[in-house]
Amino acid sequence: MKRDHGPPAHGAANFHTTHWTVVLSAAQSQESGATPALSELFRLYWYPLYIFARRWGHSPDDAQDLTQGFFLHLIEHNSLVWADPLKGKFRSFLLTSFKNYLCTEAERAHCHKRGGHYEFVSLDLENAENRYRLEPPDDLTTEKIFDARWALTLFGRAMTRLAEEYATQGRASVFETLKGFLKTNGACSPSYEDAAKALGVSLGAAKSLIHRLRRRCGSIVREEVARTVSNPDEIDEEIHALCTALIASGGSLDP
Repeated sequence: MKRDHGPPAHGAANFHTTHWTVVLSAAQSQESGATPALSELFRLYWYPLYIFARRWGHSPDDAQDLTQGFFLHLIEHNSLVWADPLKGKFRSFLLTSFKNYLCTEAERAHCHKRGGHYEFVSLDLENAENRYRLEPPDDLTTEKIFDARWALTLFGRAMTRLAEEYATQGRASVFETLKGFLKTNGACSPSYEDAAKALGVSLGAAKSLIHRLRRRCGSIVREEVARTVSNPDEIDEEIHALCTALIASGGSLDP
């Protein structure tokens, strides 16, 4: 049965397409399987979920199967129909749903192989494990690591969009030279003097270019966060929560 969520929250009409829009559209679709947009959404967020499963003690293969199986479960069992953007952020919905799925699967782990060997989205397991070995020690909760990884996923998406923008403008080399000033892991940024020398511009011009890059990056990050909430009033709160999670990780997570 379809759910009527009523009119959008105040200000939501000004949003671009949000992740909730994609989820609700898939839930209401009469077609079998996931929409390409939903598949792309899962492809973007699979790694934070994979890390969560690994931190819960699952092996690499089992964590991969659980992540794939979770996505399939949402589609095949029409679980998305219960998704309610008015009850929280997309990040919270996905993690809560995944926790419930892990608990359910633990009870029937011996019944059959999760995911049925069916690959819903392509997961780079080898690369995932290489990244997992660089995760911070166990003094952070799985939830905190999930939130930090979620933040880095959003930032990575913003960086990709930013690189594409600069490339479209014929300024890819400028972005490559200056992207070091956008680091989130506490690494030292290059000096303004080195940037100016590399670009062949004055120190003042280099600082201006870096300022514009950071400002544009901030705008894109804000847009990406806006896609994960149902109300624009929640954007600042979500950004604060994700920044807090990154700070808690101590800059020990690689993008």
